[in-house]
Amino acid sequence: MRSPKISSLPATDKALAIPNGKAEAVGTSERAQEQVNVRRIIENRPRSLRMQFRYVRVVWHFGWLFVQLVFWQILMQRYFPERVKGGNLRRWTAYARAFRRFAVDMGGMMIKAGQFVSTRGDVLPPEVTDELATLRDEVPGVPGVLIRQIVEMELGSINARFSQFDNEPVAAASLGQVHRARLQNGDRVVVKVLRPGIIEICYTDLAAMFTVSRIAMKFKFVSRRMDAVALIEEFGRVVLEELSYKHEAQNANHFREMFKNDLGVYIPEVYEQHSTDRVLTLEDVTAIKLDDYAALEAAGISRAAVAKRLMDTYLRQVFEEGFFHADPHPGNLFVYPLPPDNDAYNAQEAQEGSPFYLIFIDFGMVGTLTPQIINGLIGTMAAVVTRDAHKLVKSYSELGILLPGADTERIEQATRAVFDQVWGLSMAQMSSVSYDSMATIGKEFNDLLFSMPFQVPQDFIYLGRTMGILSGISTSLDPSFNPWSEIQPYAQKVIAKKLSENDNPLAGIFGSSVLQGILGSGGAKTLLNIGQSIFGNTAADAKDVLARAERGDLTFRVDPSPEYQQQLNRIEVQGRRTTRAVLLGTGMITATLFYMNGDVVPAVIGYVFSAVMLVALYFTGE
Repeated sequence: MRSPKISSLPATDKALAIPNGKAEAVGTSERAQEQVNVRRIIENRPRSLRMQFRYVRVVWHFGWLFVQLVFWQILMQRYFPERVKGGNLRRWTAYARAFRRFAVDMGGMMIKAGQFVSTRGDVLPPEVTDELATLRDEVPGVPGVLIRQIVEMELGSINARFSQFDNEPVAAASLGQVHRARLQNGDRVVVKVLRPGIIEICYTDLAAMFTVSRIAMKFKFVSRRMDAVALIEEFGRVVLEELSYKHEAQNANHFREMFKNDLGVYIPEVYEQHSTDRVLTLEDVTAIKLDDYAALEAAGISRAAVAKRLMDTYLRQVFEEGFFHADPHPGNLFVYPLPPDNDAYNAQEAQEGSPFYLIFIDFGMVGTLTPQIINGLIGTMAAVVTRDAHKLVKSYSELGILLPGADTERIEQATRAVFDQVWGLSMAQMSSVSYDSMATIGKEFNDLLFSMPFQVPQDFIYLGRTMGILSGISTSLDPSFNPWSEIQPYAQKVIAKKLSENDNPLAGIFGSSVLQGILGSGGAKTLLNIGQSIFGNTAADAKDVLARAERGDLTFRVDPSPEYQQQLNRIEVQGRRTTRAVLLGTGMITATLFYMNGDVVPAVIGYVFSAVMLVALYFTGE
């Protein structure tokens, strides 16, 4: 039985009642599988004079940013590594601030790009992501008269469809904005409308960013850290789907079908007869905002009950459906107090506090966990349990975490070193591992730390961001709420099911009690016990050592004493100073010879070069 339509319920002081209007039964709606061909759209970008000028501006902005990066990260890094490292954070913050101003000025996809990058904490420092996150609050609205023109172009006469249409937007975003309206039959609705010209703007901006990303990938210091072209294509697919309100309508119908028998969750109806690819009309379900604690308490609703239902609803989306709402901020979540004369009220009567609906809105941003991702996560856990570095790196590849061309053998060696350092330790013992021990591993594998051949798929970013926001919202609603205790049962069920489906040899080891131990507070100890039962005893370790020796993978590490290391560092610094002193002397002699010969320009260049070497020599201290 579907949740009773909110429009059939009486209004409260904090919620708008929605007049009657029968909802059509929505069949099982699958998310569209077709992927937008980003490159085809880029090739066919608009070529008007205005769009060409915009294209040049975007390429120039990103190109100039790239030139600055090349100057500091390649040229200056070669001669002044310490000074470059010390100023990196300040420079990156300045780059982010300059881009934020540029995005506000340009609008459109530039704001979306900043918001997208602000979620990529896997490749950028928090100071940069925090600066770009403020773009959410800097989106200006479009005049109502222009919005009405778009609605009439898409749907025909506004007066023929709506008895009321507000000119002032309820909310404005980078791609569109929302207006309240009322249909001719009296239903209260919200109408989402794409901004004027936003499609050609996005196509142009995407083409410009793609051009810059292809140039950037020709430089090793970029290509070894990220796949810039793949990031732009991923970003393009996300944005181009959001440009089609048909996708959002499909997502909303998917969620409506998902929760059709849940009397505690409500998904607004999509008015498909009043919607197109550029205009989306949805049931207006405005009610109490999730973070309006005073209103919740005034309505007699238990904040603890809201926190639990919110987390349970999301865990069902993630672990059972593999399809989740990826933008759970308080503006997209409402609580509707239920009156006593309906089935939903009676179904919730036993719970603490007054019965309520948990309402979701805005379905443009969704995440998907494919079977491949879930299997990769299971494989990761199994590899950790069996202390198998090769399988762990393989699971990284399945999850899309490794960049193309990553040195998997080197990553395996680093993984074995970490296993050797922390295997069998409790969480408390891990937290007390000495800094020197981990620093030693870091120095041994500093080539990996420098190249950083890892990236995080966008759905992982969505999932991590979603769960992080949810934890914060839930604990704000109820300070005693423990998100982990809610996650455990779902994780146990999914892991056990996947292991049994795949005939995994670990299925017999991972019983319910074992999974509970792994996911509970004694996880490290449980993993150690399982590992010992798999390995049997230290003979297995000896066998592994022999196998690695046969393959030629066995390496020995010699740790120099602090005094010896200090001597090596001094020799290295002195070598650099000697090289720069030779270059300084050579430059001075050459410049002087040019000057005496009457060649002033080469002489000036030689003296400038010598000055640079002198400064480099001065700053290369011991």
